Amino acid sequence: MSPRPDTRGRGSRPSRPQQTHVQPARRVAFDVLQAVRESDAYANLLLPTRIARAALSSADAALATELTYGTLRMQGYYDRVIQIAAGRPVDRIDPPLLDVLRLGAHQLLSTRVAAHAAVNESVGLARTVGSRSGTGFVNGVLREIGRHTPEEWRQQVAGRAKNEDDRLAALYSHPVWVIRAFRRSLDAEGRGDELEALLEADNTAPRVNLIALPGLADEPEGARPDRFSPPGFTAGGGDPQRLVEEADGRIRVQDEGSQLAALALTRARPVVPGERWLDLCAGPGGKAALLAAEALAGGASLVANELVPARAELVRRALAPVPLEVSVWEKDGVVVGAENPEAFDRILLDAPCTGLGALRRRPEARWRKTPRDVAELTVLQAALLDSAVAALKPGGLLAYVTCSPHLAETRGIVQDALDRHAGVLQAEPTAELMQAFTAERMDLAGDGDTVQLWPHRHVTDAMFIALLRKTADAPA
Repeated sequence: MSPRPDTRGRGSRPSRPQQTHVQPARRVAFDVLQAVRESDAYANLLLPTRIARAALSSADAALATELTYGTLRMQGYYDRVIQIAAGRPVDRIDPPLLDVLRLGAHQLLSTRVAAHAAVNESVGLARTVGSRSGTGFVNGVLREIGRHTPEEWRQQVAGRAKNEDDRLAALYSHPVWVIRAFRRSLDAEGRGDELEALLEADNTAPRVNLIALPGLADEPEGARPDRFSPPGFTAGGGDPQRLVEEADGRIRVQDEGSQLAALALTRARPVVPGERWLDLCAGPGGKAALLAAEALAGGASLVANELVPARAELVRRALAPVPLEVSVWEKDGVVVGAENPEAFDRILLDAPCTGLGALRRRPEARWRKTPRDVAELTVLQAALLDSAVAALKPGGLLAYVTCSPHLAETRGIVQDALDRHAGVLQAEPTAELMQAFTAERMDLAGDGDTVQLWPHRHVTDAMFIALLRKTADAPA
């Protein structure tokens, strides 16, 4: 495949802007991609706002969503294709034009959008952000991509890989370090052969799961019950947000894995009226709302703690539909245990983590996180877990949860805590306790003391859950 001529116009004076009509869905998708790149914006937060501002129809909103998330998920792969078609590394392409090329490559290689529409609309976008020569460059690169089938491009990209990990990184659009971390996690379960299935699932648009808060709402007519979470369901059709609004927040959008993480704490054993519960890192509030509904049903009380004021406000909003008085603290979770020793019967520690288990929903996270983030986060996770142990009553139950399958953030943190608190903290049979309340039996692997959910196996985010108990005779 011959390299394209250098017509990208870097450094040249932009021509006078032309009046160019760009289809609104593509404009919205491009704007979000640009904000993600320039400002570290989160697509899942920004995209709904931009869709509403542009007053997109349902069809255009669906297109903008597919273009945005599809491009972000497969960005690494598209960059390899663009590099071949352009004949130069992508870091030598002006960033706004690279965003246009990624968006165009996604339409050409992964959607049913007609090739001429993908190229023409992309050229129109390029006119609004680049020079005349840059527009020609985009036109040439995309036409080169369109000359070959998606399978031919996969073969070309795979053929240029340096090794097996690089091949997987290229074809499945994940950083090499993430692929190696996933492999180690699966190997720890004896399921290393599932790696490619996991990577493929990460690049699949997730379904929209909802929950009817127990005791406060019922599943709407036509809903399909979730496989595992008893109060969870998917809508039979229509707009999920409409269901949320009509139920005044007592029906919520929430991944099934997140539901199971909260229910693991509340349903592992019967609730004794008068129990005090704590959600130590409660923002943005989805699990706190479920805990509040369960506490209300069982006669328990709940405190929700969130350090960041803006996130604490989100927690208050999430809790508002539940008729239970919940105190929302804005404390550093690391000191909560020292300030409130042995004060709580159950504690949920949904620890800050890399978020590698939610790459289906937040695909840009794969390009932002680094191994250094893991090292920094594990220090915080260990400190928060120590604080939770201190705040837990003797005989109390603690759920350590992350939305990451990285062994350093999951089994490593739990085992280190058990070693530090030997004689005080014990592992509970988490898998057995969770199987007792799920609607269907889950395909779980590992030693049974912890549960690792997976998108390819359970169609959930990759939530890690470990139930720990403070011994009844633990010294203060």
